[in-house]
Amino acid sequence: MVDATRVLRGALAGATAAGVWAAQQPLDMWVFGVDYDDAELLGSVVTRERDTLATFAVGNLLHVANGALFGALYSLVAPRLPGPAAARGLTAGMAEHLATWPSTRYVAAAHPVGGSFPALWGDHRAFGQAVWRHALFGVVLGELERRLNPPVDAAGGADAGPDPQSNGHAHVERVVVSRA
Repeated sequence: MVDATRVLRGALAGATAAGVWAAQQPLDMWVFGVDYDDAELLGSVVTRERDTLATFAVGNLLHVANGALFGALYSLVAPRLPGPAAARGLTAGMAEHLATWPSTRYVAAAHPVGGSFPALWGDHRAFGQAVWRHALFGVVLGELERRLNPPVDAAGGADAGPDPQSNGHAHVERVVVSRA
């Protein structure tokens, strides 16, 4: 059975991670020297133009929604993945990047204004920029999802944590008091 609260918290983690990604894009465009903005690419599908306020607004909304969807799905599999939360998120982000990067070959031909974007396919700086963005997204997603969602026990349910009748070390009925 799907835990709706877990999924909603995963969506919140994903939306936040996508927001962090979008907020830092001007910096990584400067560092990598590639004028490529994911939100602008998404928004221009709707607005059919680049570099407008509407394009960025729609694009950021779509980008954050994509992050929320990814985070919701991630929250369902994260408890079954080995390793620390940041590494699990990083792996998920890199898997998504490597699965979708080949589609950049078709941006110019398939996107309504694709010819106005830089050619990404075959550009090592653009690939590095996308690796950075997905790594950042994944680490933020993994850590936030871990902090928002309780651990899952072996049976698949939320782990209730330590027994409230215990100090975390032993049950009170097992304590032996000795008087001299």
